[in-house]
Amino acid sequence: METLPKNGSISTVIHSKIATIAFGHPSGNSFPSTLLKDLTTEIESLGTNPNITLIVIKSIGNGAFCAGASFDELLSVSDLEQGTVFFSRFAHAINAMRKCPKLIIGRIHGKAVGGGVGLASACDYALAHQSAAVKLSELTIGIGPFVIEPAVSRKIGKTAFAEMSLSADEWKTAQWAKEKGLYAQVYGTIAELDDALAIICEKLASYNPEALQEIKKIFWEGTENWGTLLYERAAISGNLVLSDFTKNALASLRK
Repeated sequence: METLPKNGSISTVIHSKIATIAFGHPSGNSFPSTLLKDLTTEIESLGTNPNITLIVIKSIGNGAFCAGASFDELLSVSDLEQGTVFFSRFAHAINAMRKCPKLIIGRIHGKAVGGGVGLASACDYALAHQSAAVKLSELTIGIGPFVIEPAVSRKIGKTAFAEMSLSADEWKTAQWAKEKGLYAQVYGTIAELDDALAIICEKLASYNPEALQEIKKIFWEGTENWGTLLYERAAISGNLVLSDFTKNALASLRK
C-alpha cells in the first residue's frame, strides 16, 4: 500500500464523464472528521459538475475498504455535544450521497466495518471483491449502528440488518452481502472487479444524464426524512458513548 499522509487523503480523477474519488488513511482507510468532511464536500461539488455523469467511490490499497469512523476520535469524546457531532459526520456523508444527482458506484475491494458498511450501502450500485466481508461491531462497545441503519436496511432489509447488528463480533462474507442485496456482484480477483467496474461505468456514462438523474430519484424515494432522522440517530449514539459500559469497553481496548 502506498504511504498515506497521517490524516489520510482524498483525490478525484475525472475521465470520460466519470469522476473517481479515492480515499485513504493509514488506519484501515478509516475516516477522521477532516477526511470525512472532505469526502462530503467532494461529493456535493461533483454533484453540480455538468461535465460528469457518474461518480465512483473507492479506497486506496489492498487492505480494508473502510474501517469506519476514526477510533482515536471516538476515544476523545467527552460530552454529549462532541458525541453527537462525532456521529453526525457519517450522516453528512450519507445524506450527500443520497441527494447527489449523479449515480454513485462503489468499488468495495476489501473488508468494511461500521461506517464503511454505511458508505457501501449509500452507493447506488456496488461491486465487490470476494474478500469484502462486512461487520457491524458497534454493540460490542455499547453503542449501535444507528446513523447508518437507514442506509444499510434500505439495501439488505431489517431482518438482515438485525442479523448483522446482533452478531456484532462476526464477519459476514461478501457472498452473504450479495445475497442480501448490498453488493450487485462479487468477483474472485481484483482484475475481474476492475474489468467489470470499467464496463458498467462506460455503459452508464453513455446513457442520457437526465434519465440517470430521474432514476436515482426513484431509487431514493421514501428517504426524504433522512435530513432529520440521521441526526436524531447521531444523538442516540452521542449519548451512549458516554455510558459507563462504553467507557469501560473503550478503556479495555486501549490496553
